[in-house]
Amino acid sequence: MRFGGVTAVNDLTLHVNKGQIVALIGPNGAGKTTAFNVVTGVYTPTSGKILFNGKDITALKPHKITQLGIARTFQNIRLFKELTVMENVLIAKHLHLKHGLFSTALHLPWARKEEKEMRIECEELLAKVGLIDLKEEVASSLPYGQQRHLEIARALATNPKLLLLDEPAAGMNPQETSELTHFIKNIKNEFDMTVFMIEHHMDLVMEISDAIYVLDFGELIAQGTPDQIQQNEKVIAAYLGVEEDA
Repeated sequence: MRFGGVTAVNDLTLHVNKGQIVALIGPNGAGKTTAFNVVTGVYTPTSGKILFNGKDITALKPHKITQLGIARTFQNIRLFKELTVMENVLIAKHLHLKHGLFSTALHLPWARKEEKEMRIECEELLAKVGLIDLKEEVASSLPYGQQRHLEIARALATNPKLLLLDEPAAGMNPQETSELTHFIKNIKNEFDMTVFMIEHHMDLVMEISDAIYVLDFGELIAQGTPDQIQQNEKVIAAYLGVEEDA
């Protein structure tokens, strides 16, 4: 992915297999979020392809990619702050509505039935992620950690097969990070979810990842299991630097 004369991501090849939690890590400015933006259709790559379940999704718009089963969160929480927890999740659920605006405006029977079913599904989702008791709370009133959980729940409401998390632990204290670690594990198991995440909190990454890819200056410098990555000299150098020769 190039922006003018700047190559943000160069010759990146990676695989996220069904049922895995895969992490993309690297120093600030390594190209991680750019890679996410390419996968989700925010950017069209300068060259190369994005394949999802064997289908080329490279030129698709973000909403089409979401409909195919890829959902994401953002480093900066993007909730509808003045809406309730339930309303935030309902908005995402509307992606799969079968009836149109006309039917909804006229309160036609099939539209009312679908809306009722949708609300039940959202309540079931909130129960699974531990937010059901907060469903009528305004999103902005929630503690930071629960706002992050809600953002992830809203992504789950689109019925994804692949969930992309962009620095989900950003801004969290150790207790919140620990709770998030368990939360991601639970949703992976509860929803049979495949997770692809960017994260700087290495304790979280090393505890839950099946595979890790490491970017530095837009280049893939390492890939492997958590144990392999922790011992990789290129990764250590990228994060800690190396002494210059005298």
